[in-house]
Amino acid sequence: MRNKPYLIALSFIFLCAGFSHGQKKTWTLQEAIEHAVENNVQIRQAYLNVLDAQTAKRDAIGGFLPSINMSANHSWNIGLNQNITTGLFEDVTTQFTNASVNVGIDIYRGRQNVLQLLRSNLAILASQYQIEDMKEDVVLYVANGYLQAVFNREALHTEQAQLKLTEVEFKRTQEQVNAGVLPEGDLYEMEAVLATQRQEVVVAENQYMMAKISLAQLLLVEDYNQFEIAEEDFSVSGEEILVQTPSELVDKALNHRSDIKLAQTNIEIAQTDLSLAKSVTQPNLTGFYSYSSRISYADRLVQTDDFQLVPLGFVESTNDLVLSPVYDKEIASALPIGEQFKMNDGHNFGLSLNIPILNGFLSKNNIARNKINVERTKFQYKQQVLDLENSINQAYNDTKGARQAFKAAQKTLEARNKAYTYAQNSFEVGAANAFEFSQAKLQFESAQSAWLRAKYDYIFKIKILELYFGIPMNEL
Repeated sequence: MRNKPYLIALSFIFLCAGFSHGQKKTWTLQEAIEHAVENNVQIRQAYLNVLDAQTAKRDAIGGFLPSINMSANHSWNIGLNQNITTGLFEDVTTQFTNASVNVGIDIYRGRQNVLQLLRSNLAILASQYQIEDMKEDVVLYVANGYLQAVFNREALHTEQAQLKLTEVEFKRTQEQVNAGVLPEGDLYEMEAVLATQRQEVVVAENQYMMAKISLAQLLLVEDYNQFEIAEEDFSVSGEEILVQTPSELVDKALNHRSDIKLAQTNIEIAQTDLSLAKSVTQPNLTGFYSYSSRISYADRLVQTDDFQLVPLGFVESTNDLVLSPVYDKEIASALPIGEQFKMNDGHNFGLSLNIPILNGFLSKNNIARNKINVERTKFQYKQQVLDLENSINQAYNDTKGARQAFKAAQKTLEARNKAYTYAQNSFEVGAANAFEFSQAKLQFESAQSAWLRAKYDYIFKIKILELYFGIPMNEL
């Protein structure tokens, strides 16, 4: 599988799991994969992108709702003001309260609200595809490390079994040399074989330990001594995937691969951004309504029923005196708050039309940039498809080659096993010397190692093809 840039730099840093240092934890492949997927920091960060996209969707939904705002203020006027009793300017303090409610609603904005909601849904979908793509890479990475540990464990078991057989052969050779049946040189040869076999066991133990440490580091298990992989049977299965042709695998992958779906979604997002950029150039029509009122806490002058007749002048024709009543006034406290709200309230409503004409080419340039981005995402999608086709063809050929290598290694192992058994029997009856026996044994052990390596290489490559075909790597 072609490694993506972020996969090359992928650092498997997981949240610390509280493992007990006194109890050995045995991990199955499925447990290791689930733990890796659940605790990988990059995947958990990607989940935050989903939350961001969901928040953006709520913002887009809010764009369909009216805006409602309420404001209020209370002020003190301290300083030179007219005294309503004496009519003189004095240093007094007055208080006022103002309150208002404003409502606004978008009637037409070039479908910006609809496009914002569409984009937010696409962003959520893209984030989910990104997570699934990252999960697939993590699964492959952990499975490869796990299979490497299993291979080294089986190689260790093989070396340990061969050591036991060599020890038996050495003891038998020693007895036959002491009895004069075999020359003393055969004992020296068997000593060398035994020493070499013990060395191979030490090397196999170290390789197994290093493989376990590498796998444990992926899972952030610090106590390597308490980390162990389960005894699972990993047999070669799923060979029927090779019945599919590379073109069939590509067609299937194009329909379900998360990285392809992500590239397609990015095209839709870019196209939506272009539509949004164009919508900004259209007229905006909004409706508004506001209600306001005010309250005064100052005393007031009110008219009484008492009055005085004040002469205004004379009638020209009759010279009669013209009198006018002037009512007396008295100081009263401020009206109740509710009454003042009703008396002083006001309403304001209407429509507002905004027509963009010239804004320094910002809108035009933004449209041009989004057009370029649409073309860029289309090229990225085409490149993604080409990369997928190349990866599948490469993986298909690698799997076929791994199958041939596995079958060849199996035949070689069978032949070397027969040769080893023959050499062992010949050595025991004195028909072959220790050197011939050790050479047959060395070749048999080499064939065993090659067969194990070919087996797990073949298993892993089959699983890669199955992932391309949409078969999850739940079990091997």
